[in-house]
Amino acid sequence: VQLQASGGGLVQAGGSLRLSCAAPGRAFNNNAMGWFRQAPGKDRVFVASIGWSGGARNYEGSVKGRFTISRDNVKNTVYLQMNSLKPEDTAVYYCAAARGSYSGPNRSQYHYWGQGTQVTVSS
Repeated sequence: VQLQASGGGLVQAGGSLRLSCAAPGRAFNNNAMGWFRQAPGKDRVFVASIGWSGGARNYEGSVKGRFTISRDNVKNTVYLQMNSLKPEDTAVYYCAAARGSYSGPNRSQYHYWGQGTQVTVSS
């Protein structure tokens, strides 16, 4: 099962990007979804997650108030709106489908992963 992430690119500090992740139904339906990111030489870390109904949203501390996760259950797509971007947000961003209702930072609870999309923020 392959999730398809898109929307990354190069942006100046203070700018915005919107990431999208399309997932097949077997991965998307009834499951929470999440976004993670991995900077060069660092571990993959949690960014945000959202429950099946659009509730249960969780954010990593440094992105609260700047990033918004949402989903469209008709289009089987999850989004990450990123505003006020900073150079430290530079990373490869991955979307993931959780096992059932879990919505949170535990990577082991995510069953399917996308291929990643590069986000680069210049200063």
